[in-house]
Amino acid sequence: MNRYGAEFLGTFWLVLGGCGSAVLAAAFPLAGIGDQVGIGLHGVSLAFGLTVLTMAYAIGHISGCHLNPAVSIGLWAGGRFPARDLAPYIVAQVLGGIAAGAVLYLIASGAPGFDVAKGMASNGYGAHSPGGYSLLAALVTEVVMTLFFLLVILGATDKRAPAGFAPIAIGLALTLIHLISIPVTNTSVNPARSTGVAVFVGDWAIAQLWLFWVAPIVGAVLGALVYRLIAEEPGLARQPARG
Repeated sequence: MNRYGAEFLGTFWLVLGGCGSAVLAAAFPLAGIGDQVGIGLHGVSLAFGLTVLTMAYAIGHISGCHLNPAVSIGLWAGGRFPARDLAPYIVAQVLGGIAAGAVLYLIASGAPGFDVAKGMASNGYGAHSPGGYSLLAALVTEVVMTLFFLLVILGATDKRAPAGFAPIAIGLALTLIHLISIPVTNTSVNPARSTGVAVFVGDWAIAQLWLFWVAPIVGAVLGALVYRLIAEEPGLARQPARG
């Protein structure tokens, strides 16, 4: 149960820190002046990376710090995670994401003019993509970004990699992923992150949520298969994942 609790709390932190930075701080007007002093796209990208980096050091030794159903499935496909733990990990991650979405909704709704219909950092395509990108563009983006995320996770946690640096590499990888893909889909690469806010937005966010489960899972499995193809050696002992 300790591992599932760690995944719940870690995913809570990821959604609250990442989506919270987008909803509360991305474009914050300075009262009485009109200038924007928000953190913008760069700050939101960094916030997502920092949530993973900090939690990897905090709970990596407890649960592996997956924080993401796609990562758990990818680690299973890569031979790093047992199938029997997939369902409870995914349940814990999704519940953590929804709990964080609830806290974020309570905070954000305390501001005048709050409108949940604006998306609350939900992921989307077409009319709900920040840049108006198509379904195909969103699909390709999410698959490719998650594929490379798994490559980084598997490589950084390989027993041959320098010890102790995996959280940094993984956190920076997630930051880079957001810098690339926020304009396309608001960046998911994580079904729990997408679900955590979509359930409070409802409507289009729920209707489009399928993509942000399917594409990250496909990308994660592909990333695991690619890594096994290029990196594994016969008889190499596998290590528990951190990240």
